[in-house]
Amino acid sequence: MDEDTIAAIATPPGEGGLGVIRLSGPGALPIAGVIFRPARPGPLRPYRLRYGHVVGADGGAVDEALCAFMRGPRSFTREDVVEISCHGGPLPVQMTLSLALAAGARLARPGEFTLRAFLNGRIDLTQAEATLDVVRAQTSAGLALAQAQLGGWLAREVRAARAGLLECLAYVTAVVDFPEDEVPAQDIGPQLRGGLAAAEALLAGADQGMVYRQGARAALVGRPNVGKSSLLNALLRADRAIVTPIPGTTRDTLEETANLAGIPVVLIDTAGIHDSADPVERLGVERSRQALRGADLALLVLDAAQPVGPGDRAIAALTLEKPTIIVWNKADSAHVTFNIEYAPFNIHPAPLARVATSAHSGVGIEDLTQAIARALLGGAPPAAGEAHLVSSPRHRDALRRAVDHVRVAAESWDAGRPADLLAGDLTVALNALGEITGETVGDDLLDLIFSRFCIGK
Repeated sequence: MDEDTIAAIATPPGEGGLGVIRLSGPGALPIAGVIFRPARPGPLRPYRLRYGHVVGADGGAVDEALCAFMRGPRSFTREDVVEISCHGGPLPVQMTLSLALAAGARLARPGEFTLRAFLNGRIDLTQAEATLDVVRAQTSAGLALAQAQLGGWLAREVRAARAGLLECLAYVTAVVDFPEDEVPAQDIGPQLRGGLAAAEALLAGADQGMVYRQGARAALVGRPNVGKSSLLNALLRADRAIVTPIPGTTRDTLEETANLAGIPVVLIDTAGIHDSADPVERLGVERSRQALRGADLALLVLDAAQPVGPGDRAIAALTLEKPTIIVWNKADSAHVTFNIEYAPFNIHPAPLARVATSAHSGVGIEDLTQAIARALLGGAPPAAGEAHLVSSPRHRDALRRAVDHVRVAAESWDAGRPADLLAGDLTVALNALGEITGETVGDDLLDLIFSRFCIGK
C-alpha cells in the first residue's frame, strides 16, 4: 500500500442537503488543517465534530462546514480519516475537493477507500463486496443479505471449512514429503467429507441468493387485450401502463421494476402478439418476441372470459423454452364463472404454476406474486430472517470449484490412491475458498472487484 493521502466526494452528484469530502492517509489531518478553519481555535480532536469554514488559499471562506477526524487504526480504512461536510450543491463540494487536492491529496480511484480497508485488515473481501451490495440493494431482502455478509457470516463459514481442509493437506503433504519418516497414520476421510458438506451447503443457496441480489426479468405475453398492462399495473401497485378496451393499445415494450416477495423483478409489458398488416404493430410484436427471448420467466396471460384459441396456442408455443406461469386473467368477469381446476391443461405441457387473477379487482395478485417468487427461486422463499445465502456469482464459481476438487480428494482417499493426488486437489480447493475471503486473491482480481465501486467509497 502506498503512503498517498487520497480524497474524494463521498456523496452522490447533484444538489442535496449536504456533501461530504473524505480524506484518508497520513496527510489527512495536516490537509484538514490547511483547508478547514474551526470557529473556535484549537486542534481537531479525534471523534469530535467541529464547526467552522472551508477556506481558500487567500484565507477567505468558501463554505460553512463540519469536520470530523478519525485517527487510525480506529477508522474504516485503519488510516487517519477526515470527513468534511459542507452544503450539498455541486460548487461547494467541488471547490472543497479541489482545495484538498491542491493541499497535497490525490483523487481516489473507484473503491480505493474500501480497498484500503481490505488491505489494512479492517475487513475481508466478502465484507468489502457486501459494502457495495448494501449501497445497491433494491429490496429489503437484498439489503438483509448484504448486511449479513457485511457482518462476516460468509467469511466465518468459509474459513471454518478451509481450516479443516488445511489440516488434511498438512497431513498428506507430510506423507508425501517425508515418506521415510514414521508419520502417524490418520483417517482424514471424516474431515474431507465435513469440508465437502460445508462447501455444498453454502453452494446450495447460491442461486436463490443471486436472484435476491441481481433480480430477474419476467415478460408478460399474450394476445391483444387479455389484460397484460392491467396486470403490470396491479403487480406494480401503480398505474404505469396505459390501459384501454381497445386492442393493440400497447405497441412497444414497457419495463418497470417491482418488489415481488423481496425479489427485484423487471416486469416487461409487451404488445399483444398477433398477425398484423400495420407496420408499427409488427415492430411492436417483434419487440415482444425479443423481450420474451431475453426474459428469465414468461407470464403467459390468457383471457378467462374467452375460450382458448389458435392465437393463444401460437403464443404458448413461443414460451416452451422458458420457465412459464400461466395467468388466467379476468377470472372474476361478470359473465363468466371460472374455475382453474377445470381450465384447459393442454395450452402448455409443463407450466410452473397456473394462477387465476383479476387485475381489475386484485383477486389472485398475491398468489401470482408468490408463484413468481417460487419460480425464480426454484422453490419456496427462505423464511424471514434466514438471510445467510451466498449471493455473488464470483463466490458461487469459487465454491463450485472447491466442491469439485474436495469431492475428488474424498473419493481418492476412500479408494486408497496416492497421497500426492489428494494434495493437488486439496491445494486447488483451498485456493478457491481463499479467493472468496481474499487470502489467495491476485491483484488483477482485486482491481476488477473494486473498479465497480463508486469514487468515494
